[in-house]
Amino acid sequence: MGETKIDKAEYADLPEILALQYLAYQSEAALLGNYDIPPLKQTLDEVIAEYKDGLILKMVDDYNVLVGSVRAKENNGTVYVGKLMVHPDYQHQGYGTKLLTEIERYFPGKRYELFTSNQSVNNIRLYEKVGYRIFNQKAVNDHLTFVYMEKE
Repeated sequence: MGETKIDKAEYADLPEILALQYLAYQSEAALLGNYDIPPLKQTLDEVIAEYKDGLILKMVDDYNVLVGSVRAKENNGTVYVGKLMVHPDYQHQGYGTKLLTEIERYFPGKRYELFTSNQSVNNIRLYEKVGYRIFNQKAVNDHLTFVYMEKE
């Protein structure tokens, strides 16, 4: 694992973060057998709106190359964590855990909530490892069920 640095994303980082999102969510789409998933359809304007409304972190390597990102927004004492992504070449090396831990530091003492597909066993394992637990599941359609996880 090389040296990485996590900072708040700047406005100028958003196109690169969106490009990383398209790349990082290919494996999720393949797993679900559906490339029509929201992370692959999100527009730059939507990312800009999330940037203005919440917090986006970026992780760069020692060459300042973007390798990961995560977003969060607080609402009524709950921090909704989303779009946790790591470049495919950097996955399974602990970077997702670092990003999750870091975003929680910006919202100390809160309840954290996130969701993923019930088929995304690697994601669920990662979230459980850092203290999240499943508290709800919702079928989106015949092929997709979201698992909602929380950490208090």
